Amino acid sequence: MRDAIKEAIHAGKNDEVPVGAVLVCDGTIVARSGNITILNSDPTAHAEINVIRARCGDLGVQRLPDHDLYVTLEPCPMCASAISNARIRRVYFGAYDPKSGGVEHGPQIYTHDSCHHKPDVVGGVMEQECASLLTDFFKTRR
Repeated sequence: MRDAIKEAIHAGKNDEVPVGAVLVCDGTIVARSGNITILNSDPTAHAEINVIRARCGDLGVQRLPDHDLYVTLEPCPMCASAISNARIRRVYFGAYDPKSGGVEHGPQIYTHDSCHHKPDVVGGVMEQECASLLTDFFKTRR
């Protein structure tokens, strides 16, 4: 999670919402990114989507069943669906997102029968550190 936090900090320095993610396979980080929605003029360029795209592209596959995702914020519904479609094995997230989350909050994507793959989920990993990144970022903008 510390590496995901570094990615979030980097994103925040670029005026992106400070969310970071790393994708891990066999104990090694194989992809890393922060949000780059503004940089790429792409509303889907969330940290989670970026690492999934990068790794799938590197391997030439569409599924990553032996990979674990670490992300600083509870995935939104779009990202939760992408994680499911990529067959990510496990998701570890930091801060909970009662407003826009899609795993523990909101539509709770993985609870639906129509969800083809339900990864193991562990929330609240380094929660305070991850939440502080977001609250500090938005304090200066509101």
